[in-house]
Amino acid sequence: MLDVEDHDGVSVVRLRHGKVNALDLELVRAVTAAVRDMDPGRALVITGAGSAFSAGVDLRRLADGGPEYAREFVPALSGMFLAIFEHPGPALAAVNGHAIAGGCVMAAACDVRVMAAGTIGLTEVSAGVPFPPVALEIMRHATGPALGELVLTAAPLDAAAARSAGLIHAVEAPEELLDSVIARARAMLRLPAAVFAFSKRQLQRPARERIAAAGADADAVQAMWESLPARQAVAAYLDALGRR
Repeated sequence: MLDVEDHDGVSVVRLRHGKVNALDLELVRAVTAAVRDMDPGRALVITGAGSAFSAGVDLRRLADGGPEYAREFVPALSGMFLAIFEHPGPALAAVNGHAIAGGCVMAAACDVRVMAAGTIGLTEVSAGVPFPPVALEIMRHATGPALGELVLTAAPLDAAAARSAGLIHAVEAPEELLDSVIARARAMLRLPAAVFAFSKRQLQRPARERIAAAGADADAVQAMWESLPARQAVAAYLDALGRR
């Protein structure tokens, strides 16, 4: 499900879960635990195994699991995004393949995002579920004015378009991706750790404040994810994908 590799001060967390590293309750809890248990002074690199970084939420589990599953899953998903976003040391995404919906938010929670292949984007609206406030505010922090188009068109971007939109910072050849990102992480580790962590929190303060103030929205989102219409919309979306 998850590999954690030590690269001399850099912890590489590699998703290894099914064909496309879809985010289910077990995986998001595993990622959260791995990041929260990490020494705050280490650099974090997140990547995927196979052809995907992460194709996002396991929608089949969501459609089949009923309100009970959504009641557990949505807070766990937000907790995973926050664990990555709040890591005091450098956090980097080595986007080795498709990073869709929740996979895109995972990458956006990192300070630096480097992409080698696939597409990246936000498809939640087309799948029939709204954004948890944590996810939306992390995306706003990462992309600024580009967020509206990313959300409301639900269109995945290739690496060149994603870089133009500010969603990723660099493009690398697949065979060079991980080594390049680890080298970037080590360079960031040479910065004074306490000043780095403080500066990171300063930059994140608007997003953190909006997340803290989003109580009513968070409740509404939770209710929508648990609702029968949302499960029906997700099931219809999956059926349409299956007919393509």
